[in-house]
Amino acid sequence: MKRLLYVLLACFAAILYGCKPPASAAPFKATDITGIDSGKNFRLNDHLGQPRTLADFKGKVVALFFGYTHCPEACPNTMVELARAMKRLGPDADKVQVLFVTLDPERDTPALLAQYVPAFHPRFIGLYGTSQQTAETAKAYRIFFNKAAGGTPANYTIDHSLGVHIYDQSGQLRLLASFGMGADDLAHDIRLLLDSR
Repeated sequence: MKRLLYVLLACFAAILYGCKPPASAAPFKATDITGIDSGKNFRLNDHLGQPRTLADFKGKVVALFFGYTHCPEACPNTMVELARAMKRLGPDADKVQVLFVTLDPERDTPALLAQYVPAFHPRFIGLYGTSQQTAETAKAYRIFFNKAAGGTPANYTIDHSLGVHIYDQSGQLRLLASFGMGADDLAHDIRLLLDSR
């Protein structure tokens, strides 16, 4: 009877182990959102005024972040970490495109975006649209944002969702990197996507 119990426990353990994915099946540091029904495309202008869609960057890993230039902390910190990740990637950084989508088209003019975004890295691109395009794009990516009044009408802040959407080279949304994810982990995940082609 005791021997039968051991055999049954061993079989149960084998079944459980067989159901677990191998350690290499989930190697990403960010959240794997492959197959999620959002973030499939955008239609915005870049900071030079050129119309852009996701298809323009096919063949590259794309890291897309929503923010605004007057953001006091979270947005610049994220952009700094993305720039550091590019440095860690070395020559592979040429196969990556970072996009910054403004949630504040009222203040974030193309001229301001052209100064702000490439200041973090010369190859980063700022994207903007009308207020309606911004709202539609944010909704398509499930990004919450809300204008919060400041001391003066022009001195407002924007509460918004944080996280970096990362696409593989085929243009499929694969990962959502949470706020605070450092350059090492970002570079790690981007390199995995580059190597998986």
